[in-house]
Amino acid sequence: MLTKKLPSLPSFLLLVSRRASHLTRQQYDVIVVGGGHAGTEAAAAAARVGAETLLVTQKIQTIGALSCNPSLGGVGKGQLVKEVDALDGLCGRAGDWAGIHFTILNRRKGPAVWGPRAQLDRQRYREFIQSELLGTPRLTVLESSVEELLVTEPNPEKTGRHRVAGIRLGRKTVTALFETSVVLTTGTFLSGSLFVGQTTSPGGRIGDAPSSAGLSHTLKERLGLRIGRLKTGTPPRIVKDSVDLSLAELHPPDGHPTPFSFLNTHTRCKPEEQLPCYLTYTTPGVERVVRESLHLNCHIQQDTKGPSQVLIAHRYCPSIESRVLRFPGRKHQVWLEPEGVTSDLLYPQGLSMTMPPDKQLCLIREIPAMHRAEIHTPGYGVQYDFVCPTQLSPALQVKSTQGLFLAGQINGTTGYEEAAAQGLWAGVNAARWALSMPPVALSRTESYIGVLIDDLVSRGVTEPYRMFTSRAEFRTSLRPDNADLRLTLKGFEEVGCVSSLRYTEAIRVRDNLQDAMEALETLALSTTTWRKKLPNIHISENKNTSLTGMNLLQYSDVSFEMLASVFPEYLSAYSEFSQRLKIEAVYRPHCDLQKKEIERIQKEENMSLPQDIDYLSLPVSMSQEVRDILNRVRPSTLGAATRLQGITPAAIVHLLNYVRHIGQMERTQGKQTDQKEDSEEELCARNASLPQ
Repeated sequence: MLTKKLPSLPSFLLLVSRRASHLTRQQYDVIVVGGGHAGTEAAAAAARVGAETLLVTQKIQTIGALSCNPSLGGVGKGQLVKEVDALDGLCGRAGDWAGIHFTILNRRKGPAVWGPRAQLDRQRYREFIQSELLGTPRLTVLESSVEELLVTEPNPEKTGRHRVAGIRLGRKTVTALFETSVVLTTGTFLSGSLFVGQTTSPGGRIGDAPSSAGLSHTLKERLGLRIGRLKTGTPPRIVKDSVDLSLAELHPPDGHPTPFSFLNTHTRCKPEEQLPCYLTYTTPGVERVVRESLHLNCHIQQDTKGPSQVLIAHRYCPSIESRVLRFPGRKHQVWLEPEGVTSDLLYPQGLSMTMPPDKQLCLIREIPAMHRAEIHTPGYGVQYDFVCPTQLSPALQVKSTQGLFLAGQINGTTGYEEAAAQGLWAGVNAARWALSMPPVALSRTESYIGVLIDDLVSRGVTEPYRMFTSRAEFRTSLRPDNADLRLTLKGFEEVGCVSSLRYTEAIRVRDNLQDAMEALETLALSTTTWRKKLPNIHISENKNTSLTGMNLLQYSDVSFEMLASVFPEYLSAYSEFSQRLKIEAVYRPHCDLQKKEIERIQKEENMSLPQDIDYLSLPVSMSQEVRDILNRVRPSTLGAATRLQGITPAAIVHLLNYVRHIGQMERTQGKQTDQKEDSEEELCARNASLPQ
């Protein structure tokens, strides 16, 4: 997978422009608007399902561009990348091709919350995505701007007040392209505005034209959708040679890069070719510059919230201004990240800012490692419209509009990974809609993508949504290592978005893992025998029971390689799966319990909750915040309670146990009452039979 030769960027653009300029059809099954992470995954997924697909983007050169940070993955986000890859998406393989610094975050914690992450070469990533799209059957790429959606009367046989009939393109001659479904992935371009200091201009990304006002007007006025406003920002890009990296902490990558894709055994970048990152910190001088320039910063002055106001990404993607104002007197981390193998720029992660360029330079130079730094491109802020995602179905289709699907930042999310996950699933369902196939959904019990979509459509957003492992109730089952076993088979057999090549590989992996675990289970020996065979392993003398190989793998100081060296005839054939088998063994007891818990919650989702429950004094372990939410909303069923924003998985389990316990007590009391009544009736009958 990593031996392919990509065409040069100029030749690629020539091929695409030729392809787009000779459109052979005016009707498509699916039209995808936008060429970012959501749009590219949506277009590729729709084509894989079998739909004739058109991708419309303002600039072909920016397809697959890393608009903000040059990285992919992380805690929670890495799980999404692995799942997108398991469903045959693009971003995982692109990350393996373009990565220049690989690491696993949360390594000290359990594998369930490990976060695969990579720094990327911007040019390599963009070229890989563009090459993949160009080589995708049934996919056409067109460079143009979309003026508006074409909306008609709905199909009376389906739900919805409107039906999307196509798009209108902004050219000298207006062109209508009619199709069955449209996927909007507008990113930050929907009524986007750029902010630097007190200067404001229309746009969603610096250097690119703004989106048409007609598209936003259609969503608001014609379709009547509830629209909100969000803001985000990006840091300045720093000239690498102007930074004194000796004054920053060196952070090398992992010695052995871990690929994102299940199809890859190694990354394109060799271990010794990886580039390091550097860590530094803000100083009191940074805080001083922020406070002195507040009156010159209109973006940060709009720090308000409300349904029609600007929402600020304080917690998940905060600007340095927001961090200083919220946490005065603190040192804040600043990561200096490479932008590519040949790039002369550094990305200062943690220094997103919107103050005037001269003040940005003053702030940057207050950090010792950057005391002589030069800014290549100043940071800026973006404000843009988003559609409140509770108006979407789990298929990411607008409930009121037949054939219209939304994905990415238009749904109130932040991040490449969240956008890619939504894009893939919206593309899948847009294609299935166009081909008269039923929609498909992913449960939050089987995937992080399911968690993401369920959170959006059930709870909505009050700030840009970012994925964390803590959002997944069943994260010990939804691990990065097993995403292929969870999703690839379903993606091929039920969804139709996975190639036969990947499906065959997933079957091979599944069967070999099962055979290996069966072999480990057959190695059932007494603890005395195990101590003789593995004398360096600490097995308690008090244990005299039989242990299997799977049991022994649960010990922290036992590896699969150790067992294979003792029993090569049984285990040596499975050495390529050594880490996965170790993880499976460690998590098997937890997953067995979790599986039962999943089945119980699914079975009891329709359980009625008594309306007289006093949540404020409920004798179970719950935070005051959870109690207040339950007391205010008073959900009628357990399922309704799980979908309330702020309700934790643990709270649901405690609530389920409490209600079942109360029900059992009532049944027991009722039975005792019935027995008492039966005894009284028997006594009366006996008395009646006695002689008077």
